[in-house]
Amino acid sequence: MKRQDMVETELPEQGVVFWPVGTGDSTTIVLGGELVLQVDLRDMKAADEKNAVVAAVIDRLAETLPRPDRFGGETPYLAVFALTHADSDHCCGFGDLLDSDILIGEIWATPRLWREISEDQTMCEDARLFQDEVERRVAATLEALENGEEPASGDRVRIIGYDDDRDQHSYKDLPEEYFTFPGQTITNIDGTDLSETFEAFVHAPFKGDCASERNETSLALQIRMHTGDGTTGRLLLLGDLAYPTIKKIFDNSEYFGNTDRVEWDVLLSPHHCSKKVMYAKGDDGEEELKQDILDQFETYASADARVIASSRPFRDQDEKGHNPPHLLARDAYEKVTVLPVLCTGEYPTKDEPRPVVFALEPFLGFELVDVAELESKSLVMKAAGGGRRILAGLGTARFPAASFTATAALPSPRGAEAARSAVEQARGDKAAPATSLGFGDA
Repeated sequence: MKRQDMVETELPEQGVVFWPVGTGDSTTIVLGGELVLQVDLRDMKAADEKNAVVAAVIDRLAETLPRPDRFGGETPYLAVFALTHADSDHCCGFGDLLDSDILIGEIWATPRLWREISEDQTMCEDARLFQDEVERRVAATLEALENGEEPASGDRVRIIGYDDDRDQHSYKDLPEEYFTFPGQTITNIDGTDLSETFEAFVHAPFKGDCASERNETSLALQIRMHTGDGTTGRLLLLGDLAYPTIKKIFDNSEYFGNTDRVEWDVLLSPHHCSKKVMYAKGDDGEEELKQDILDQFETYASADARVIASSRPFRDQDEKGHNPPHLLARDAYEKVTVLPVLCTGEYPTKDEPRPVVFALEPFLGFELVDVAELESKSLVMKAAGGGRRILAGLGTARFPAASFTATAALPSPRGAEAARSAVEQARGDKAAPATSLGFGDA
């Protein structure tokens, strides 16, 4: 069947959206039905400018999130907000999110912020507002439990990770079910059991890293999403971790026989495609490539795995002292995967970036949804329910500068056509996806 003859059907219920927010992270995971998980946030004032090339994430979420009847049918509902760590490029705009109409059912936080506040460390205003909200939820949860009740949606909190100063802080009084530690799995989202369709396996922060540099205390997760036919999509989110901690994650997984927990189809490149993931000081004190970590990434990647760089466009060349994204890292990842790295600041073009959307397709797993397909009027019209509507709405979000049309499609940098052919060989066939997206006339 020729491409132009194919007729799209509805988007799947589940998927993940990576927002163009410059060099920072904003990841929206659509779990199906009325449940959405947001990991980190970077919503900048620049998003409101006339020629913005970054997304106004909060506005787009407010427009697109479900409005469940149990909350009156008018309130945008975000089931969970998870913060990997307190750097501003991961929590920028959180105060605005709190001030918006969006109801955040549950918050996932690490103990690190309590430590930083107690030690009077420098924190951005949004990080302090996040911690204030977490403290409010801890108090609300303890009050509800004292009254023999469960905390309500909007008051729920989960503490992820260890800290040896736990006894000094308010969260020490929470029952154990409100804690999750590395090696454990989360399947409950804001009071809803999703064990048949969702798992978040916690890799970090490790107990021994609780007083380390902030980036090395990042929340690290493997997200698994399952379809009704048993298809699984696997997403690795490693915050701003660098080589030593990521190596520990892989080594521990191998030692304890949990290598399935580091398998991945989509990897959000740690620290915005930083070379610190695979370059570190050697025995001579000089920076060197750590091939061992690249070998582990490759070992546990699926045949058509994709790496996402949530960053501004790549420079023409790296120079000493440059912040990420780093070309060295991009080139290293592209030796691990068949398909090229996708940069949120360049997709599909640098001048008109759009959200990068993966849909969890039955029988296939995570499939990149082409911009042209998402722009199809018939796709958006048909995607009328639950996760389908959310994915379509988020994926077609426009920015002030965007005049993108459905005639444009995914660019093919650095030999993508050859890569696609290799993926077909790896899969063993050239079959079209079971669910075709966005082709044909409205």
